[in-house]
Amino acid sequence: MRQPLPAWADVVLVPILSLIAAFLISGLVILGIGEDPVEALNTMVTGALGSAYGWGYTLYYATNFLFTGLAVAVAFRASLFNIGGEGQAGLGGLGVALVCLMLPWPHWALALPAAMIGGALFGAAWAAIPAWLQARRGSHIVITTIMFNFIAAALLNYMLVNVLRPPGSMDPATARFPEGAKLPTLHDIPGLSAVFGPNTPANITFFIALAACLGVWVLLFRSRLGYEIRAFGKSEHAAVYAGISPTRITMIAMLISGGLSGLMAINNVMGEAERLVLNSVEGAGFIGIAVALMGRNHPFGVLLASLLFGFLYQGGAELGLWTSIPLELRTVVQALVILFTGALDQMMRMAVERVFALFRRRTA
Repeated sequence: MRQPLPAWADVVLVPILSLIAAFLISGLVILGIGEDPVEALNTMVTGALGSAYGWGYTLYYATNFLFTGLAVAVAFRASLFNIGGEGQAGLGGLGVALVCLMLPWPHWALALPAAMIGGALFGAAWAAIPAWLQARRGSHIVITTIMFNFIAAALLNYMLVNVLRPPGSMDPATARFPEGAKLPTLHDIPGLSAVFGPNTPANITFFIALAACLGVWVLLFRSRLGYEIRAFGKSEHAAVYAGISPTRITMIAMLISGGLSGLMAINNVMGEAERLVLNSVEGAGFIGIAVALMGRNHPFGVLLASLLFGFLYQGGAELGLWTSIPLELRTVVQALVILFTGALDQMMRMAVERVFALFRRRTA
């Protein structure tokens, strides 16, 4: 009979061993293309963590992944596989852009709450349609959310080319946001200017993402609604027997999930680009799936996983810039991390269980 692993081994040891395996295979891939894996690792670490510039970009990417990872985790706790984060974050960007362009904002402290509401509402609205189709019509959430990614891309393309593009501009993007809507970067915050460079995009959205992480933890593990979400995700039949409405939980979980994805836009649209451009999400919605899986759908696990993927994104970009290793290797490393922490997670867990079982027999 298999004995369960200790909590620390399941939460910490198994993911670390999976990461080590992924990086070892990545090293073999680098050797296979005739490059030095030690040099590659050194370039990634130095580029992502070895300077104020690198730290700024690492945290910028991690902020995006934290929002989308939390979005996937909330839905998954309700046994809903929301893979529409790309479209929901894109529509969130539209909401942020409309809010920022609507008024000549005198200060970012006024523009930011309004932009957060706009981004969350647009993201939640885009998730509400697949949620309703799942809850009331039985349409599979995976199919509808991934299809809505393409619809969102087409809608954004139309809006940027035909509606929001400034007169005379050839660039499919909105006008620049008012100066009062410009978010302070981490370099602008007293005490952090020595840590983060002046030309990096990391901004105060990082702290909002941390607050969202804490809020999701309180929601899932310290509230009645969170208990209902988790109970429904464990067993729909048992939840219905306990009086929990499947339609209500499906809608609420997906609205929260879509709202979190939409909130990502305050980082990349309002904080970095300061306007809405085509493909502003840049795949962060899909990376959020890997972040949630690696983080075991727990908010603080998602935080750690988002930092790792922020490191991989920035470190991979430095590889493509300073070495002859192709930038696409970043995708290979990410895929291997997803493979070992997701698809092969059970294989690694079984191996660790055998080691623990052997240790127990020898110490019995």
